[in-house]
Amino acid sequence: MHKIKRYANRKLYDTVDKKYITLTQLTAMIKEGVEIYVIDNQTGDDITASVLAKMIAHGDKEAGENLSAGALMRLIRKGGDTVADYAKKYTSIWQSALSLAEDETDKLVNKLVKDRELSKSEGRNLKKEIISYTENLKSWIGTTIDKRIKEILGVMNLADRQHIVQLTDTIDALSEKVEELEKRLKKTSDEN
Repeated sequence: MHKIKRYANRKLYDTVDKKYITLTQLTAMIKEGVEIYVIDNQTGDDITASVLAKMIAHGDKEAGENLSAGALMRLIRKGGDTVADYAKKYTSIWQSALSLAEDETDKLVNKLVKDRELSKSEGRNLKKEIISYTENLKSWIGTTIDKRIKEILGVMNLADRQHIVQLTDTIDALSEKVEELEKRLKKTSDEN
């Protein structure tokens, strides 16, 4: 893994190859499959996501050649929700598979009861036990995936819809205050 330091002058330094690199060179490294992470030299903060976003946003020819403007806009609009959507699909697939397994188990138990290999009460108990197990498994899968999504979003530092709404509200409130201050300033300058 290549550790890249970004300095205050926005220069990038590859600590593995011991040389300064450009965004285009960084893009080439990523395309070659080199694992990288970028840190701010002063603070030590991981700024990989913001550097990658900047590569795409600045329209670096190398960085953006495989991504259409439409694809980038969809990615930005979806933000962290894209990860959640994939996880929900994954959860749904697992839960569907478990539901099918329950149906097949029901058929199998009914056949065992019909063939008198199990009594009716044994069949009911077996069905209850299996259904209880699959319900617990479905719940565990959903809970585990939700937990992992939150962890991933935290690591990726992506805003979800709620964060975007909060930021928009904050920006609107600040805009109103700026307008109010500008009006006061104009009124004060008119009086003088």
